Amino acid sequence: MPGSGEPAYVALGDSISIDDYSGGPGRGGASLLFANQDEDFPEWRGRDLRTLHPGMAFSLLATDGATTRTLLQTQLPRLRALGLRPTLVTVTIGGNDLLGAYGNTEAARAVIAGVRAAVDLAMAELARTAPAARIVVGTVYDPSDGTGNAERLGLPPWPDAVAAIGELNDSLRAVAAEHGAAVAEIAESFRGHGLLAGDPSRREARPAERDLWFCNLIEPNAWGAGGVRAALWAAVHDGRR
Repeated sequence: MPGSGEPAYVALGDSISIDDYSGGPGRGGASLLFANQDEDFPEWRGRDLRTLHPGMAFSLLATDGATTRTLLQTQLPRLRALGLRPTLVTVTIGGNDLLGAYGNTEAARAVIAGVRAAVDLAMAELARTAPAARIVVGTVYDPSDGTGNAERLGLPPWPDAVAAIGELNDSLRAVAAEHGAAVAEIAESFRGHGLLAGDPSRREARPAERDLWFCNLIEPNAWGAGGVRAALWAAVHDGRR
C-alpha cells in the first residue's frame, strides 16, 4: 500500500469510468488516464499518469450502474478503507440517477437537485479523506448528440431529455466550482460521436468506425474510453490536451 506521501489516483463513479464496456481491464477511461494503451492510442504514448508520476498507485472504485447513493454509501467508504490519501480523485456520476427519471420532467428536476446535493456531500467528504487531492468531476454525455431522437435510440419519446442533461451538467459544474474542483467536459468531448456517428446501441467494444464512441446505448466503447481519458486529462492538466 502506498504511503501517505506517495502519489495515488482513485476513480469514483459510474460506468463512464470503468473498463467493462471498452474491451477489458486497463481499457476504460480512468485506466487510460493512468496507463495508456499504446497500440490503440499511439498519439498518447507517454501521456499518462504512470509515466508522469512513476510509482503512482491506481484504485478503480467506480462501478457499473452506480448512482449518487452508490457513491456516498459504498464507494466513499471503500476509499476510506483503503487507508491512503489520494493525490487525484475523479468522479463521474449522475447519469444513472437521471436515467431513473426518464420521461418525467418534473421528477428529473427533483433528481438533478438530489444529484447536486449528493455531490456536494461527496466533495465535503473528499475534502476530509483526501485534503491535498486534485478533484475532477465529469459531465454526462448525450448519446443522441443533442438531437433528442429517442425513436432512433429505441427509447420512448421525451422532448425534454436534452434539456434535462444540460441542467444536470450545469449542476455538476456549479457544485464542482463551489468546492474548487476541476470539471472534465466529457459531454463536450462526446458530441458528434453518438447518434450522428452511428448506432449507439451496438454492442461491439471496438467497432471499425472509430468515430462511434458508444455501445449498449449509454456506455463508452474502446474509442469512447479514449474520449473520456482526453477530457479527464485536460481537466487534470488545466485544459491541455
